[in-house]
Amino acid sequence: MRLPARFGLSTRLVAAFLLVAAISAVTTATLTYREARTAVLEQSQDAAVSQLREELRPIGQSLPPDRQALEALCKVLARKGTPHPWTVFAEYGSIKASSTDRLTSTVITPELRRAAHERPRGSFQRVVKNGRPWLTIGMPVVFTDAGTRMSAGIVFYAVMPLATEEANVQAMLTAARDGAVPALAVALVPALLAARSVLRPVRDLGRAATSMGAGRLSTRIDVRGTDELADLARTFNASAQALERSVQELQQAEARARRFASDVSHEMRTPLAGMLAVTEVLDEDAEGLAPDTAAAVRLISAETGKLATLVEDLMEISRFDARAAELNLDEVDAAEAIRKTLQQRRWEDQVETDLPEGIRAGLDPRRFDVVVANLVGNALRHGARPVLVRLRTEQRPDDTWLVTEVCDSGPGIDPEVLPHIFDRFYKADAARRRSAGSGLGLAITLENVRLHNGTVRAAGGPRGGTVFTVEIPLEATE
Repeated sequence: MRLPARFGLSTRLVAAFLLVAAISAVTTATLTYREARTAVLEQSQDAAVSQLREELRPIGQSLPPDRQALEALCKVLARKGTPHPWTVFAEYGSIKASSTDRLTSTVITPELRRAAHERPRGSFQRVVKNGRPWLTIGMPVVFTDAGTRMSAGIVFYAVMPLATEEANVQAMLTAARDGAVPALAVALVPALLAARSVLRPVRDLGRAATSMGAGRLSTRIDVRGTDELADLARTFNASAQALERSVQELQQAEARARRFASDVSHEMRTPLAGMLAVTEVLDEDAEGLAPDTAAAVRLISAETGKLATLVEDLMEISRFDARAAELNLDEVDAAEAIRKTLQQRRWEDQVETDLPEGIRAGLDPRRFDVVVANLVGNALRHGARPVLVRLRTEQRPDDTWLVTEVCDSGPGIDPEVLPHIFDRFYKADAARRRSAGSGLGLAITLENVRLHNGTVRAAGGPRGGTVFTVEIPLEATE
């Protein structure tokens, strides 16, 4: 028996307990019924067979083989029949007699007649006729001649109803059936107690697992007893302790790594500022230098600029990791904010726009500028023209959302790469050793969008290329 999955473990345990109790009760009642029935029927049967044998023992050769004598003897035997009145029939060749008007009975079977003739000690059968049980006994009359038991050729048949015994057996069956329901009700109490004792540690384990899933790694289970459930609790506690230790070590290592990156970036800002000033001066005088020297100066200037960008991005990522990034919201015109981003970077001629007027949103202007600049710059560097920036609003049941899309016409991004596109320092092309960016632009974009309680995703465009979609609630909250 398998209960549906919607039933709880407690219900299944109680049901299993009651099922076992019911099977045990039915099995016990069935065996008891069989034994009691056999005992009741055999008692009446043995008494009747023994009495008929004893009554016929002294007759022997003295019995006159005529019908009147046989009828008289049948009536005498019928009156003496126990434990219930008998109907007695006698057969001697073609002579038949009985204690009633009928000379034979349909209850007496050919098998009994054959057995009675073949066995000197007689035979018996229990027969059900028309729904009524009967005991039939066939007993031959024997005598002893010179020490040899011989048959006189006369066979007596006694027919006795077993209705009383059958009624007693049915009464026992009814009592056993009626007693099964209270027995199951009584079994329900220990079933509930057993289910409670089994489920208590399981519920404790479930609550502890939920607590650990919520981040409370110090959660432990109280261990009771020495059974398998107690062993499970000890194993859980040991695993939780090991997990807590590992997480603490990872958190400490991560904190050290973040602190190292932040410290290094901070320490590099001052010398980089000086290097940038020097490279600007060298850039201005590069025209008057020898060609090789001018190329070297421009290379140094470009690489110094990249290093400065990397340091600034590392500082920004460190603020996000330390949860020190702040969101300064202001109500701004979203289309105008995007146009300013493109104008400041001189991208107006390289980017197509679809910017409806009048869309005002709660944004952090600086961070929204970083989001748009990173996505457009990424499209220009790694995609292909035309690059399109599209703005719209989208009504949803919970809120109105500002949707910004940046589309390029490049070869697109491999679907296997898309899940990792916002990872730090991730390169879609492993062979590409260098890039114009720091490798943190999309990671910073993701963090800035999350700070606005929004989402950003990348997907393939309907006509090729890549589409980056930024979704931010129109009325963002800090």
